[in-house]
Amino acid sequence: MTKPVINWQKSSFSGDSEWDCIELASVNGQIHLRESEAPDTVVATDKAKLRAFLLGVKAGEFDHLI
Repeated sequence: MTKPVINWQKSSFSGDSEWDCIELASVNGQIHLRESEAPDTVVATDKAKLRAFLLGVKAGEFDHLI
């Protein structure tokens, strides 16, 4: 079976620097996340869970981790 072509997207805040980044892609209705330094490790979730997480990030719920 042929693997689907996945178009990974990273934040524009990553720029062209040497910093590692988180990349996202939409695959068959799921959202896949990976770190650019470990591209073979992928986490899959759905849009509702990603939306809830991003709202939490925007609200500062995870600021204590950085």
